[in-house]
Amino acid sequence: MSTSSSNDGFFQNMVLGHPAGLFVLFFTEMWERFSYYGMRAILVIFLTGAILGDNPGWAWDTESALSLLGTYAMLVYLTPLLGGWLADNKIGYRMAVVIGALLMTLGHAAMAVETPLFLYIGISFLILGNGFFKPNMTSIISKMYEGHDEKKDGAYNLFYMGVNAGAFLGIMMCGWVGEKVGWSYGFGLAGIFMFLGMLQFYFAQPLFGEIGDKPEAGQKESKKAELAADSSTKLNHFQLIDWVIMGIFALSALVFIVNDPLSKIGGINTFNFTVGGMEDSLFFALVAALSFILLLIIRIPRYVRIERDRMIAFGIFCIFTVFFWAAFEQAAGSLPIYIRDFTSRILEGGAATTFKVVDLIVTIVPLAIITYVLISLFRKTFNQIGVSNTILGFSFVIVWAIVLFKLYTELQSSDTEVPVTWFAILNSLFIIIFAPLFTKWWDSKFNPPASVKYFLGLALLGLGFAFLAFGARNVPSGAESASLSMFWVVMAYLFHTLGELCLSPMGLSYLSKLIPVRMIAFMFGVYYLSIAIGNKLAHYVGGNIENITAQYSLSTFFLIFTLIPIGLGVVALLLHPLLKRLMHGVK
Repeated sequence: MSTSSSNDGFFQNMVLGHPAGLFVLFFTEMWERFSYYGMRAILVIFLTGAILGDNPGWAWDTESALSLLGTYAMLVYLTPLLGGWLADNKIGYRMAVVIGALLMTLGHAAMAVETPLFLYIGISFLILGNGFFKPNMTSIISKMYEGHDEKKDGAYNLFYMGVNAGAFLGIMMCGWVGEKVGWSYGFGLAGIFMFLGMLQFYFAQPLFGEIGDKPEAGQKESKKAELAADSSTKLNHFQLIDWVIMGIFALSALVFIVNDPLSKIGGINTFNFTVGGMEDSLFFALVAALSFILLLIIRIPRYVRIERDRMIAFGIFCIFTVFFWAAFEQAAGSLPIYIRDFTSRILEGGAATTFKVVDLIVTIVPLAIITYVLISLFRKTFNQIGVSNTILGFSFVIVWAIVLFKLYTELQSSDTEVPVTWFAILNSLFIIIFAPLFTKWWDSKFNPPASVKYFLGLALLGLGFAFLAFGARNVPSGAESASLSMFWVVMAYLFHTLGELCLSPMGLSYLSKLIPVRMIAFMFGVYYLSIAIGNKLAHYVGGNIENITAQYSLSTFFLIFTLIPIGLGVVALLLHPLLKRLMHGVK
C-alpha cells in the first residue's frame, strides 16, 4: 500500500503502469548506453586494425590499445563519485545529466575526427561526461518514487531494460557501421544519438516538476542535522592519518592511471625508474593498493562491532568483485581480438541463411518492442512535451532506416562475414532472456545466500572461458591466426552472462543492506573503486594476450581466466560460515 507523498502527481499520468517521466529516463539512458557500448565495441578493433585496407585502423599493438581502454574504463567508474557529489550539493541531478550528455556528445564528435589528438580529447570528454551523467539518472528515479516503494522494483527493472536495449542497439549499429562503412561513421553515430538523447531529456523537463532541481541550502543543512540528531550512532570522523593515507593513495593511483598508457603508447615514463625489477607504473599501482588496504584496516575497526563486521563482509565481496570484472571485461579487450584473428566468421550456403534469419529476428523483435514503448509514451505525453517526443521519434526514424539498410545489405549478399562486434550483442540478448528467470529465483524460497551467489557468478564466468580454452587447444604457440568455431564464443558469452546475473546485482544490493546510511557514500566509493580496479586489471592482463600466446599458447591465456575465477568461487563458498557470522542476520 503506497503512502501519500509530494510525488503523487507523477502517478496520475501513467504509461504501462508507471509515471511517464520514467520512460523519458528510460530513453535517455538508452541513448547514453547506446553511445557508450557502441563506441567501446569498435575502439580496440579500430586501434589494432591493419593500417592498409578498405577500412584501415591504426595498427597499434594490443598492449597499447588495451592500456588506453583500461584507463578509460577505470576512470568511467571513478568520475561518478565526483559527479554525484556535485549534483547532490551544487547543480542538481537534471542539470548534471544535461551537462554529462553534452560533454559525451562532444567526446564522440572528437573521436570521429580520427586523429590521435582528437582521440585523447574525445576520451577525456567521455570520462568527464560519464561522471556527470551516470550516478544521477538513478537518483532522479529514487526521488520520483519516494513514498511509492512498492513500485520501485518494477521501475528499476524497466529502467535497466533501457540500459540493455541501448547496449544492444549501440553495439549492433555502431559496430556494423564502423566495420562495414567506416570507423569515423561508427564513432560519429554514437555522438549523434547521445546528442538527440540530451535534447529529448532537456525538452521533457516539465514532466519532472521540482525533482532533480538545484538543491537548496536548507535541504543540505537538514541532512546534516538529521545525522547530528541521531544519538544512537557513533560517527567515525576522518582523522589526520586517514587524510594522509588517502592523499598517498590518490597521488599514487593517479600516477599509475596516467603513466601506464603514456609509457605504452608514447614511450613516456613519468618518473622512469624501477624498484625491485618493477617499472614505475607497477610500483605506484602497488603503493596505491597497499595504502588503500591500510586505510580500511585503520578505519573499519573504529566502528561498533556489528557495523564493523558488516563492513568487513562487504569488503570481502568487493575483493571478489575486482577479480570478477578483471575476467569479465575481457569481452571489451582481448575477446574482440580473439574473435577477429582466431574465429571463422565466413558463412556460406545454409549456414549464411540461418545466420541472416537469426540476425533478422534478434534485430527486429527487440526494436519493435522498444518502438511500442515509444508509441505508448507519445499517446500520454505529446501534448505536454511535444518537442521532446518529436526529437525521440526522429531518433527512431534514423534507427529504423539504418537497421533496414543493414538487413537489406546482408540479405543481398550470397555469403556472410559475421562482424566482430556482432558477438558482443549476445550479452544484452542473454540478459533480456534470462534476467526474469533469475529475478524469480531470487524472489523464491530457494534464494541462495551471498556466498553461493558469488560462487555461482565466478564459477560460471570461469566455465565460459573454459569453452574458449578448449576451443583453442590445438592452436600452436605463436600462432597469429586460426579458424576456430563461433560456437565457443557463443557459449562463452552465454556463461559469462549467467555469471553476471548471479554476481553483478549483488554489490549494490548488499551495500544497501549491510552499510548504515551515513556510511553509504564512503562504501559506495569502495565498491565503485573495486569495479574500476577490475576494469583496469582486465585490460592490463589482456594486453599480454600476444606475449602469452607466443610463449605458451592461446589456450593457456584463457585457462588463466578459467582457473582463477573458479578457484575464487570455491573460496567464496568456503567462506560461507564466516560471511554469515559477519553479516549478523542480513540475508
